[in-house]
Amino acid sequence: MINHIGSPLMNEDRDEEMTKSALAAFRAKEEEIERRKTEVREKVQAQLGRVEEETKRLAEIREELEALSDPMRKEVANIRKKIDFINRDLKPLGLSCQKKEKEYKEALEAFNDKNREKGQLVAKLVELVTESEKLRLKKLEELCKNIDSLR
Repeated sequence: MINHIGSPLMNEDRDEEMTKSALAAFRAKEEEIERRKTEVREKVQAQLGRVEEETKRLAEIREELEALSDPMRKEVANIRKKIDFINRDLKPLGLSCQKKEKEYKEALEAFNDKNREKGQLVAKLVELVTESEKLRLKKLEELCKNIDSLR
């Protein structure tokens, strides 16, 4: 109904464009977080696969070594050290994955909070615009009555 420059409808369009832009930026960040989370998971899974293979190989080697005489104990100890090194590498990867999941949950919660806030503001804006239109129509009717009374 109202299309004067600076009218509530144009401001609403501008606000809606800004909201869409902000949502697009947030979605891009959310997708980036999800992509990074997936990358970390894939790296952890790949590392776990390698560790499992290494563990199997080491178990076979350990069995062979136990069948041998005392001079082989040194090699067994070296292999056990390698297993310990691999286990130490796995621990920070797991912690990193947990941290990324926590960051994702926090970002999602912030997004949902802002979305709720936006919904409340949009509802308030609609209420104010509706009230403004009612007041303007009432004023117009009063002016029409004044004009009619002058005739």
